[in-house]
Amino acid sequence: MPTATRRAKKAKSKVRVVIREITSADDPLLDDAYDLLSGSFEKHELVSVLEWRDTLAEKDAQVWSDISWHLLVAARGQKVLGVATGTYLGNMNVGAIGYLVVHPDARGLGLGPRLRSRLKAAFRRDAGRINETELAGVVGEVRRDNPWLRRLVKREDVIALDFPYYQPSLRSGESPVPFVFYYEGVGDVRRTLKAKELSQLLYTIWRRIYRVARPMTSMTFRRMVGNLAGRRVVGEIVLGGSAS
Repeated sequence: MPTATRRAKKAKSKVRVVIREITSADDPLLDDAYDLLSGSFEKHELVSVLEWRDTLAEKDAQVWSDISWHLLVAARGQKVLGVATGTYLGNMNVGAIGYLVVHPDARGLGLGPRLRSRLKAAFRRDAGRINETELAGVVGEVRRDNPWLRRLVKREDVIALDFPYYQPSLRSGESPVPFVFYYEGVGDVRRTLKAKELSQLLYTIWRRIYRVARPMTSMTFRRMVGNLAGRRVVGEIVLGGSAS
């Protein structure tokens, strides 16, 4: 390898990876962050980049009352190496993790856990600012065959819930996407959730995060909450397989 090339690579490796929040639709890393997501998720699992821009405009206008959305990037210089998004839901006092992805070139550097930790810290601040309380929990949706899910549920504070969960259709003509829905207790470890609490949480997610105007008109949503009808609590689903 030529000496100049070696020096350039060495210099690049010394550039620190910085995690920060994107707060403006004019941020130069916004499009690169979305491109990283686009290369890692199926199109039918992704909201549009316009949704991101509109949400940032709402946040800037300070029109929200009890919700707060966050878009975090891990970047080395101007290169985006990781992205995490999530929404604090004040009415339920939980943070909902949206997307979390790390560039293939940066895997093994611990960026995924760092991004997730920073997102949880943002949720904690939201809970203190909006509700003047401690954050109750963190929720998320993960594909059943994702090895990371099996590692996650090995923790005593995380439970993958035993009911059929679906991400709503994000575009006309596309089908809802089946995921496993998990709950991570913050402070209090929970092995079950009350069915009524879970129904309210699902409604909040569909209505306020995915902006479904009338969730109860959706056959898929009715199927989810119908599965919870008559149940007092919802416990842990058996995933099978082993963590890698």
